[in-house]
Amino acid sequence: MIGNRRMNINVSAYKQNWVGMFEKEAKLIRKILKEECVDIHHIGSTAVPNLKAKPIIDIMPTVKKLENVDALNDEMRNIGYEALGEFGINNRRYFRKGGENRTHQVHIFQYDNNIEIERHLAVRDYLQDHESARIEYGNLKEHLANKFPKDIEGYSNGKDAFMKKLEQKALEWKRNTDGSFLNKDHKKI
Repeated sequence: MIGNRRMNINVSAYKQNWVGMFEKEAKLIRKILKEECVDIHHIGSTAVPNLKAKPIIDIMPTVKKLENVDALNDEMRNIGYEALGEFGINNRRYFRKGGENRTHQVHIFQYDNNIEIERHLAVRDYLQDHESARIEYGNLKEHLANKFPKDIEGYSNGKDAFMKKLEQKALEWKRNTDGSFLNKDHKKI
């Protein structure tokens, strides 16, 4: 098992301050990434108003060259992050903050990793736009948090089938809605 997979799992109602928490942290991360940073996105459940969520802010910076991020591990550590490399997803750099009571997770991808970037943004946008999916997902997460209060693996496995279906629906919806994804420079991704 890579890293410590143990954490306290608590799902709560949506909190307005999650947006501010994202913005504050994104500012710190942007200072570290400097000219390497292409964009920074608030992803995951805390980016979806009215969705029950673990109060963990998921942040997805996109960078010019992923390998250059490795040289910044000490700077990320200085602001409280543990560097865990790819941590199960190829061509990603993953950082977490808060240990067992995690507060933030950073998923860094190279700007042209269309598959991962599109996947994360599509799910976020789909849940923002589809109330029934948002409610169903929130209820599932609440149920799993009660069932697996200290077992992130059990919690994640319980969401797996639902998330795979949700991701497929979200990607199809996003492509049918606006035909493509655009990065900060308005280039199709």
